[in-house]
Amino acid sequence: MSGAAHAAPAKPTERSKQKLQAEAERAGLQQKLNELKRDIGKTESAREDAADTLAESEEAISNANRSLRELSEEQTQTNVRLQALGAERARLQATVELQKQQLAKLLREQYVAGNEDRIKLLLSGDNPNRINRDLQLMAYVSQAQARLLESLRANLRAVEANQADAQNARDELEEIAQEEQQQKALLVKEKAKRAAVLAGLSQRLVAQRKEAGKLAQDEQRMAGLVDKLGKLIEEQARAAAAEKARLERVAAAKAAKAKADAEARALAQARAREQARVRAEALAKARAAQAERERIAKAEGKPKPAPLPLPPAAVTPPAPPQTAQTVPPAPAGEGGKLEPIEVDETKVAAVKEEPPARKADIALAPAMPDGAFAALKGQLRAPVAGKVAARYGSKRGDGPSWKGMFIRAAEGADVHTVASGRVVHASWLRGFGNLIIVDHGGQYWSLYANNQSLLRRVGEVVKAGDVIAAAGNTGGNEESGLYFELRHKGKEFDPASWVKF
Repeated sequence: MSGAAHAAPAKPTERSKQKLQAEAERAGLQQKLNELKRDIGKTESAREDAADTLAESEEAISNANRSLRELSEEQTQTNVRLQALGAERARLQATVELQKQQLAKLLREQYVAGNEDRIKLLLSGDNPNRINRDLQLMAYVSQAQARLLESLRANLRAVEANQADAQNARDELEEIAQEEQQQKALLVKEKAKRAAVLAGLSQRLVAQRKEAGKLAQDEQRMAGLVDKLGKLIEEQARAAAAEKARLERVAAAKAAKAKADAEARALAQARAREQARVRAEALAKARAAQAERERIAKAEGKPKPAPLPLPPAAVTPPAPPQTAQTVPPAPAGEGGKLEPIEVDETKVAAVKEEPPARKADIALAPAMPDGAFAALKGQLRAPVAGKVAARYGSKRGDGPSWKGMFIRAAEGADVHTVASGRVVHASWLRGFGNLIIVDHGGQYWSLYANNQSLLRRVGEVVKAGDVIAAAGNTGGNEESGLYFELRHKGKEFDPASWVKF
């Protein structure tokens, strides 16, 4: 073994940890979606589609472009954070320098003044008023020194923490730069691979695109995906509703326990007050009776009678040994009877022990309320800037009619979601290339196909107008652009009256 020292492995940044956690959370959901795609594939013919050869490279190009976009956003955010840390560091260093100067001035003034010892001052025999004044002044100076020193220490610790955060941010930027280089190299490689495959398949692609049977199969495939995806979303919506109900039960149980605890304390305090009042009344009566006895004895010339025994102090009995918490009621008095409060701890524990839902089981639950999308009819913005080349219902040669619309657009043009919602599908599909589907709630979906790149991940919540993809010609399409559909309850409908072009 070589005696040369090995470099210590780089300490993982916070970004790396968060990225690993996010990937682990996505793994469960991706497994569900992969199973869904396999189920669709089982129903299809084994005959190879020419566009399938492009699937791997088109998906890889999409993933690389999405990664580059995400890395660019991360880089911007990290640079902003680094700048903020730099400004904070400058402020802290200026404060530390000022505090050092103040402390030096304070010590210098104290030294010039003689820094008289308290004991010597007390034993000096000087005027007591002067001694007291000087002692107070010395106390003020000492307190000021202590506060200044503590503030200085706190700011020095803040400077150290700032430096650590800044170093972590610089490490993250280096990570991002390395990942960007890797993704760019991968992108160049996959584009070259796709171009080579496309050149060899061009004739087959043209021939297959004209086959009516292939177009019908593509539509059946989309219908199958929509159907299975719809069932999965319904299942996840139920799971999300169950999780919401569980959280509400937990919150209600905690609130009930907190309320019962507060009422129990209030009852205990009221009980103590009532017991004190009853005892005070008993004491007053006992003293009055004793005074009356003494008065009578004195009038009769008898010796002073022995004092009457006073009532004992109230003692709270121990709580009964039972599952439910019970607060004993206060004794009846002028304030009325106080009833006990019971809290069944077994119910509280049972609610706490309910396992939370896995993120993969609720990641596709609708993010928008029912009815929100329907209210937007006629107000949706166009998903991409371009020219409508084919409309809903128009014929596709000898094949079936269009179920959506095709919009010609430049390759790489931004594709925007027409309304807010959640991404429920973002993957390659035969006949449609890189396809992204957004669920808008109320069983309304928008579908965007033939994209060069998908820039959002499954489960992400998007707002109206967000860029979710880049237009292209994946899936064996001849022209660059976007195939766009709107669906309700799985059934496609004409988007013309919904979208403003």
